Formats: sequence, structure tokens, C-alpha cells
Amino acid sequence: MDISSLHNISSGVIREAAESAAVSGRKTDTNGDLFASVLNSAIDNLNATNAYISDAENEKIRLALGQTDNTHDLTIAMQKASEALQYTVAVRDKFLEAYKEIMNMQI
Repeated sequence: MDISSLHNISSGVIREAAESAAVSGRKTDTNGDLFASVLNSAIDNLNATNAYISDAENEKIRLALGQTDNTHDLTIAMQKASEALQYTVAVRDKFLEAYKEIMNMQI
């Protein structure tokens, strides 16, 4: 299935993967290069979410140990982690919803 013709892709990660596949001249083939590109982008998104969560935990520890008095950095790190986690959960839920719909299709 060629998704390069979709114009209203809301996720920036998926949009960037589709555009990079279109720019490099790759077409959807049996190897699933476009799917692999989207999947790699999703994995990169998970890694970024983990990094935000780790940064927030490090800021909490630094504040608890008295190594910093700046609560502003802690608040920013916690908000970034929260937003990234909410986005990741929303994407996961959409993937699961699509999977369930595909599994319920009659052949």
C-alpha cells in the first residue's frame, strides 16, 4: 500500500518518514522499505521518550540530593516526559485499534 499520496498525516514522525522515502525515490515494494522507515521512526520516538523520562528522573534525583536549587529545570523535564509519554501511548492505542480492525476483517 502506497501511503505517499496521503496528505493529511497528523503525526510528524510518520510524515517525515513518508517524505524522506518519497525524496529518496523509494517506492513501496515487496521488501517494505517504507514500512521499515515508519517503524524505525516509531522506534526513534520511543527512544526519545525514554530519554525524556530519564532526564526527568535525573533532575528529581539532583534536586533531592541538593545538587541543584533550580525547580524550573525539573518542571520542564517532567513536562517534556509527560507529553512524550502521552503521545507515545496515543500512537500505541491507534496502532492497536488499527490492528484489531484488520484482524476483524472478513476475507
